[in-house]
Amino acid sequence: MVNLTINGKAVSVEEGTTILDAAKMIGINIPTLCYFKDLNEIGACRVCVVELEGKDKLASSCNTVCEEGMVVKTNSPRVRTARRTNMQLILSQHDGHCPNCIRNGTCKLQKLAAAMSITDQPFFDQIPSAPWNKEAPLIRNESKCIKCMRCVQVCDKIQGIGIWDIVSTGGQTKIVASGSRDITDINCTYCGQCITHCPTGALSARDDTIRVMRALADPEITTIVQIAPAVRAAWGEEFGLDREKATVNRMAAALRRVGFDYIFDTNFAADMTIMEEGSEFIERFTHKENYKWPMFTSCCPGWVRFLKSEYPEFTDNLSTAKSPQQMFGAIAKSYFAEKTGKDPHKLFNISIMPCSSKKSECDLPTMKDACGDNDVDVVLTTRELNRILRSENISPADLEEEPLDSPLGTGTGAAVIFGATGGVMDAALRTAYYLVTGDKPDADAFRSVRGMDGWKEAVFSIPGAGDVRVAVVSGLANTAKVLNAIKSGKAEYDFVEVMACPGGCAGGGGQPIEDGSEKAEVRGNELWRLDKGMSVRYSHENPDVCKIYEEYFEKPLGHKSHKLLHTDHSAWEMPKPLQNL
Repeated sequence: MVNLTINGKAVSVEEGTTILDAAKMIGINIPTLCYFKDLNEIGACRVCVVELEGKDKLASSCNTVCEEGMVVKTNSPRVRTARRTNMQLILSQHDGHCPNCIRNGTCKLQKLAAAMSITDQPFFDQIPSAPWNKEAPLIRNESKCIKCMRCVQVCDKIQGIGIWDIVSTGGQTKIVASGSRDITDINCTYCGQCITHCPTGALSARDDTIRVMRALADPEITTIVQIAPAVRAAWGEEFGLDREKATVNRMAAALRRVGFDYIFDTNFAADMTIMEEGSEFIERFTHKENYKWPMFTSCCPGWVRFLKSEYPEFTDNLSTAKSPQQMFGAIAKSYFAEKTGKDPHKLFNISIMPCSSKKSECDLPTMKDACGDNDVDVVLTTRELNRILRSENISPADLEEEPLDSPLGTGTGAAVIFGATGGVMDAALRTAYYLVTGDKPDADAFRSVRGMDGWKEAVFSIPGAGDVRVAVVSGLANTAKVLNAIKSGKAEYDFVEVMACPGGCAGGGGQPIEDGSEKAEVRGNELWRLDKGMSVRYSHENPDVCKIYEEYFEKPLGHKSHKLLHTDHSAWEMPKPLQNL
């Protein structure tokens, strides 16, 4: 243990503890800006500086380790002056038009400036600017960047992609896309983890709210909205709703106030995905000699982009099943259009997703199978949904719950867990077991694939099929480790679930941002709780799914299913990594 004094208070901490953490232990909060625990502890912003007795220079508390006998002052006149000056220098290179910033109200820099009562600026403004492709799913605003390096760290350490480069030094430092290229010309997965870890509005997902509001205002257009599983576990956070009150039915009530014509649930399509993907796995597993192994899930577009860019030799291992978002879009503009007698070209499909990469997925040339138009017209993130609700002056807390529309609004417990890491695997195994044996397994029989570990593996026995070796991985750096182990022969699996974002869609790049906090686990736990409380927990028991097969698709992996619900992952190309050019 190490003994020291902070602001006159004695404290004893374990060796290796930083001053920042030691201060927190005794209720002393030191302001931080660039700091993100276990990710970015480089002391770049100099906002967390403290004074050490006997030392000439101020020390950054986030990465200075406590020493025996150390005497620390966290708020001395010298410290306050330095912090204020450092903040003013940062603000001199920051576009301060906060009211029209996408992070207005959730910006760490804005909150710190207000807390320090910074109302003057003694330094000349030198606001940087750089061109950016505004059509890309991921938008970067150079004038908002504070060079904290969080985006660089999360892309390098957590995702292992490294699409951000640091150029120049000192006050001229800039963050650019790899090789100073257009973002659409590099191997970015659009996972959005850099967005959710950025403390300001320097990074954001493309704002598509105006496109949606225009569609709502067009009397010739019928608007259809689908709600992804993970959205229901996060949308209420910005409104201060507890998770029991922030239900999908209350969200449906809010969306009806906005003016959407039909409100459906992506859970319906998730159950369809299980029927198709589960059947596909059984087909492959019982004819192993005809396929490459293991089979990979294909629900996550960030993961698919990563595989096609970094490990293209595994492309044929992907399930051909479309993601639930894209299955829903195809069903809406085929089955639903026919059932209701509507012109599919006048249907406007909107997805509300926890994901920024979904914006790219819906524009793929292979996602136009129902009528020739995009099956999904536009994707809104959870954050964009909340912006629309606020702009329409809707207070969700004041609304009563309302049911989703039928027939595409029903889902099971197996569908709702799609938003948590391990959920797709769990749901698929529940139905695969039934498809082989004719018996239902216990809905919690596969719980060993759950949890926040970045790489989980298990073996399950399915009578009549044999032992199934599975793995579940989330986060792309973890994914690279799994793929390398498979390539080297150190790991052998039959079925692998991959999600690009740590913790799965619950921690997706389109979810609400609470600076310095990782919410994937608590949101994922909410999805498991919802599954546990549902009366139907198996995809093959969804009555509307059974009905659509009877009326339209006939059977999983049938001719119409293949046309509308499956895709060719080889039919489009990813930009190559810089080192491969």
